[in-house]
Amino acid sequence: MGNFAIGLDYGTNSVRSLIVDSQTGEEIASSVWGYAHGENGVVVDERDPNFARQHPQDYVDGFVATITDALRKARDRKGFAAEQVIGIGVDTTGSTPIPVDRAGTPLAFSPERGSHPAALAWLWKDHTAFAEAAEITELAAKIRPQYLAKCGGVYSSEWYWAKLLHCKRTAPEVFAAAFTWIELTDWIPAVLTGTTRPDQVKRGICAAGHKAMYHRDWGGYPEAEFLARLDPELARVRESLPAEVHTIREAAGFLSGEWAEKLGLPRGLPVAVGAFDAHVGGVGSGIEPGTLVKNIGTSSCDLLVSPLAKGMRDIPGLCGIVPESILPGNFGLEAGQSAVGDIFNWYVSFIQPGGKERGSHASLSEQAAKLKAGESGLLALDWENGNRTVLVDQRLTGLILGLSLHSTAAEIYRALIEATAFGSRIIAERFEEYGVSVERIVACGGIPQKNPLFMQICADVMGRPIEISRSTETPALGSAMAGAVVAGARAGGHDTFEAAAARMTGVLPRRYTPERESARVYDRIYRLYRKLHDIFGTREYRDNLFDVMKELLRIRDEARGL
Repeated sequence: MGNFAIGLDYGTNSVRSLIVDSQTGEEIASSVWGYAHGENGVVVDERDPNFARQHPQDYVDGFVATITDALRKARDRKGFAAEQVIGIGVDTTGSTPIPVDRAGTPLAFSPERGSHPAALAWLWKDHTAFAEAAEITELAAKIRPQYLAKCGGVYSSEWYWAKLLHCKRTAPEVFAAAFTWIELTDWIPAVLTGTTRPDQVKRGICAAGHKAMYHRDWGGYPEAEFLARLDPELARVRESLPAEVHTIREAAGFLSGEWAEKLGLPRGLPVAVGAFDAHVGGVGSGIEPGTLVKNIGTSSCDLLVSPLAKGMRDIPGLCGIVPESILPGNFGLEAGQSAVGDIFNWYVSFIQPGGKERGSHASLSEQAAKLKAGESGLLALDWENGNRTVLVDQRLTGLILGLSLHSTAAEIYRALIEATAFGSRIIAERFEEYGVSVERIVACGGIPQKNPLFMQICADVMGRPIEISRSTETPALGSAMAGAVVAGARAGGHDTFEAAAARMTGVLPRRYTPERESARVYDRIYRLYRKLHDIFGTREYRDNLFDVMKELLRIRDEARGL
């Protein structure tokens, strides 16, 4: 009997392997490998800011490099041996679909199509399909409104069918060569278990439900008739998709002999069905009903669960309400922001305010922390990469209001942080507006661990305490928990996620509580943010904005004691 599980976590720029003690939650070894292709792991097109692809070879090289390295590090721990690993879990970005042939081999691996950018994996933040997403939304509103009701009312350019339709129209030769398209989160478990042939792949409910309009109410994926109205070739892809999808408590298969030998692991280890990184990060943060998990990194994903027995209303603007997509036995509710850390990195790395000395994240955070709420007189919209929730519009852009000849780099930096916090508040209010209570907030991801200024502003703006997940690698931890659950208690793992969470998750002693005066000021600024949000983000808003700049100046002068 062993008691160690491996979590494989595929992020936007790198892959991580984490080895965890399933009985204590101790993370005994990890390894990170940055993708080799493109810029920081992303293949871009300088002519098209919506373009973002990745090479599938990086995914395979990534799990080989990180698993073998993590095992090497773990062997330095007394009492560990690879034979004690009991299961593997996998999470990835998404929607990140890959065009594959009849054997499930990515077209990027073929000599004929490998050099074509459309043959690559279409990364989650590829927004080239914005027109197709709008077309899907329009058609569904006319003939299949139930499809939209389960995905927040608007289909996104980040999602599966929009990307396929865009490929069909812009690279028809690649589309014709693809037998089907497999989400990265389904492909990695298939590779590890030797089940890449499309009819063998166990696709997960997480990707299918949140990004590909899968729902049991209409028999699975969208009807062929609906897809054919968009393009007959989409109906052909529909025929390649399974009737049933699976949750992370199920095994996608068992580690093949080939990969067991290459990786140095026991043959036949159960590999859990894959899910998205943020969703599994919720599991690694101990998500349960009433707990909002905010997974904050380059973008954000806000997650809640609710028992299936309670039923669930449709909620406009969400990225889906999907049974068992996060935690088995519960509805999974997903919302989020298309950019958070990416906004700060854009400002620091691309705009480069203040030069290298005064323009770093650390320096700007130190300067911004000296400012009071409202002191800058600035207000920003956090839409530099579009809006994921609640407007679901990737054609929205960022904005900074209130600039003067005296505005400083630190003031702008703080305004960008405040904007992302205001966006978080809108999401929390949308949940509660539709009867889903938010009793507790737990933040996870890179930013909550590294940026206390961001977290304090978030608590002040939201007016709620925020706890921080104990693990710095909650998606990888959540995947390891899935590996422990598919192994089961008899093998040294757990029979349920509740049992796994009790042993493997926790929060840090420190939590961020709202500062009364800052929260009061931010309530005033938030009302102005809502005006900008609604007038630029909706068709219905008709109010006058004459007061916005004046009110910002009043708040600024009060903060400065003028």
